[in-house]
Amino acid sequence: MTGAVLGIVFLFSMVIYLALSAGSGSIIFWSIGEIAFGILFATISAVIACRIFPALGLKPRVALLNPKRWLLLLAYSFGPFLFHLTKANLDVAYRVITGKIRPGIVRISPGLRTSIGITMLANSITLTPGTLTVDIDENKDLYVHWINVDEEKDRMREICHSFPEWIRRVAE
Repeated sequence: MTGAVLGIVFLFSMVIYLALSAGSGSIIFWSIGEIAFGILFATISAVIACRIFPALGLKPRVALLNPKRWLLLLAYSFGPFLFHLTKANLDVAYRVITGKIRPGIVRISPGLRTSIGITMLANSITLTPGTLTVDIDENKDLYVHWINVDEEKDRMREICHSFPEWIRRVAE
């Protein structure tokens, strides 16, 4: 792994730590001890990541470090994903109250090429109530357990909504 990746993992870990520990210190929002521990935590995280990633055969893509992609990820998370997450919560509550469920496993082909894109979509589907990604085959098709299988509806649109298009912009 390159020094740039080590530095990026360090900075990312440091920012996450500082965001989670803000509010108790004398230097802006943090104490000297918290900043020192944050540096230690971020250094250990970066070293571990740089040892584990190659062992797992993972190669970081420089394109994912583009700030535009991070902004798109935030827009996706707080836009369509949050909207459909809320909508799915209401739908599942309705189905639990009325008992109108037709569970089943369906196959969807999102057309994503990268592993990170498939992983993001699988996680988005699994986090949405009423759906659970149970398998991914060698063609990168996803098998999803769905609370309301309807033969006449477009399964891909009903399960994924606009998720693949957004994820394609972020990860591919």
